[in-house]
Amino acid sequence: MTLHARVADALRSRIANGEMPAGSALPSEAQLCVEFGASRGTIRTALAVLRREGLIIGSQGRPATVRDGAISQPFESFVSFTVWAEHTGHLPGQRTIEIARRGASEAAATALGIAPGDPVVDVLRLRLLDGDPVMVERASFVEPVGRLLFDFDPDTGSIYAHLTAHGVDLHSARRTFDAIGADPIEADLLGIEAGSPLLRERRRTTSADGTPLEYGDDRYRPERITFTIEHSRPSAAGLGNDLRILKEPS
Repeated sequence: MTLHARVADALRSRIANGEMPAGSALPSEAQLCVEFGASRGTIRTALAVLRREGLIIGSQGRPATVRDGAISQPFESFVSFTVWAEHTGHLPGQRTIEIARRGASEAAATALGIAPGDPVVDVLRLRLLDGDPVMVERASFVEPVGRLLFDFDPDTGSIYAHLTAHGVDLHSARRTFDAIGADPIEADLLGIEAGSPLLRERRRTTSADGTPLEYGDDRYRPERITFTIEHSRPSAAGLGNDLRILKEPS
């Protein structure tokens, strides 16, 4: 692990365990240089990582502080629910309801660029945060990717980590958010009334060359998980807009 990654990990742990609570200032760059025996450039790289993760705010030259309501999953950082929960200091969990090979639904077929009825592997899981049900996860994987899940127990951890370890190029995701009423299955799994509002995230995951790999349809309890959009104006250097969407426990 590089030195800047070790610095980022150390600071991330202090934030997660409450040693550096929301709103508190981080040590100065000079102090961090002394503490970690690192150059100023290394410290700045580590702090940049934490900014991208949504953990801290404050640009270079300004004091860095722990973000209020941190920690969140930045949209440009493609990590699983499991990794996100662990990084926020929460205990992730899951209960697999179903993994099945079947014909693709119209929605999945459209997202994956295949014909309705072509084989996919569907996954239905209940996701937990500190033991509480917070999200119903539905995913349809193209068959060559999804069949890797039949030799994996999805109750033991991250599906994405398993697929990545087996060489699947989960590179990019396009996500769409809206609101929807809970259907009877979701209501039963989440312990809510049918028709209760849920925050829906539809996801199309592709490889680096744009090949569709997964269509996801996740339903969150909005009182437990929120998404925050951070949008800044283009810089004077013309580097373009900085748009981040952050997922947070409520």
